[in-house]
Amino acid sequence: MPFIRRNAWVWVVVAVMFVSGCANLPPLEGRSETHALTDTTSTRLGRAVAQDVAAHSGKSGIHALPIPTDAFAARVLLAATAEKSLDVQYYIWHGDQTGYLLYEAMWRAAERGVRVRMLLDDANTKGLDETIATLASHPNIEVRLYNPLMQREARLTNFVTDFERVNRRMHNKSFTADSQAAIVGGRNVGNEYFGAGEETLFTDLDVIAIGPVVREVSAEFDLYWNSASAYPATSIIPGAAPDARAKLEAKFAEVRADPESVTYIKALHETELVQQLLAGRLPMEWANAQVVRDDPAKTLDTSARTDVLLLSELLPAIGHPKTSFDLVSPYFVPGDGGTDALEKLARSGVQVRVLTNSLAATDVAAVHAGYAKRRCDLLRAGVRLYEFKPTGIEREKEARGKVGSSSTGQLHAKTFALDRDRIFVGSFNFDQRSAHLNTEMGLVIDPRPRSRQDGIRGADRARRPLSPMDRTDAIGRSRLRRRTGNQRRPTLLDSIPGDSADRVVALIALVASVFVLTSAREVPCPTRKNT
Repeated sequence: MPFIRRNAWVWVVVAVMFVSGCANLPPLEGRSETHALTDTTSTRLGRAVAQDVAAHSGKSGIHALPIPTDAFAARVLLAATAEKSLDVQYYIWHGDQTGYLLYEAMWRAAERGVRVRMLLDDANTKGLDETIATLASHPNIEVRLYNPLMQREARLTNFVTDFERVNRRMHNKSFTADSQAAIVGGRNVGNEYFGAGEETLFTDLDVIAIGPVVREVSAEFDLYWNSASAYPATSIIPGAAPDARAKLEAKFAEVRADPESVTYIKALHETELVQQLLAGRLPMEWANAQVVRDDPAKTLDTSARTDVLLLSELLPAIGHPKTSFDLVSPYFVPGDGGTDALEKLARSGVQVRVLTNSLAATDVAAVHAGYAKRRCDLLRAGVRLYEFKPTGIEREKEARGKVGSSSTGQLHAKTFALDRDRIFVGSFNFDQRSAHLNTEMGLVIDPRPRSRQDGIRGADRARRPLSPMDRTDAIGRSRLRRRTGNQRRPTLLDSIPGDSADRVVALIALVASVFVLTSAREVPCPTRKNT
């Protein structure tokens, strides 16, 4: 008996696993197939962009959104302006200040008669079932959960009993209004992505697009919305309670009245982007642009198909670099194939530079370990590596006094540029999860908008002299030294620091933010000497 009592928790876990193993996905019969609306040229957004789109036949207008408050304001303004439809697709939508402010924007649009379709990956909806059910109860809002978890409370048991399926997630991110304007990039929905609250701030990048590429974003959304992995939320979670709408309205009011929200909303109204949009003078760079994406069949595939992968579309769309390849990826785990490809590029004479999170900045230490073991091989081949370092505590505190500051603790942007004239912006990390498990999307933009040249020039002025990785400490770990100002004695740092404002300049220009850092000299990775 004592043995049984001591191990009672084991039997509880076994019982939960047994029950959860019996929780099958509901059938999709009866789910309606819907598509993006096409008769939207007469909407306020359609009329606003018509003249410029017509003047740049075949090209799409692109405006970068590197500033967190601008990125949030753009979404709120699109929601407020929409007259016919909102299609939103996200991997994470937190139940925090910005999450509920944007939920409210969706709700208000629906109240005006706008059709709202929300497609959310279900891995990150913990604690939101009541909110989702209430949203879905609105006659103009439909919420679908991608690759849903059937065990709503003991959510981790889903990964024990159905790992092969639930380990594959929808990482795509898009926000489309009236099929006329779309936001695509690396940001999810939450305070850390939009510079609100007390969470760690992320350096990230989205673009707002108008013109032909918006139709491609809408087609991507429809493909996922009608896929075999998108389930009506009403078939997965309990329905809304009778008082659910009143409770949601009270939650909206509570979030808006919060002092931090008041400050944040005031800052939104003061952003330059809002003023430009309201005045009809938001600058756009016109370029050829196309959507590249995984096929949602990737989520259920068990045969290692390659025809469903984003990479099969990306390589033909963007081509091969001839002179330079600049990669920004917060999670950089190249694997054997990726390491070999980068080494071959560098040895062929292509300048290869990579910016990723340092160990101090990353939120997934295991990912950094996967990169760290490749570091010396890449350096020996001539690849130049940069690591993003969090800003100091005092600078972070000072920056938080200014809402929307570019001060940051973590890199989250996912972008790369080839030959400084073609660029990808989207959700794709240069790691094995993005390549083979999660679904991803993004835009390939070509040719280079003029503003990117300005960004490069501005970043060049910000460069600082760096010395190579030239020292091995007592236990054989490589360290990088940077000279500070005109001091002769270098300081010892674990990563390359950089001015986050300069990084933003480069991100605005849609150019890999490694341009803000001087190139380290290629040196052999120090090896530990035998003693």
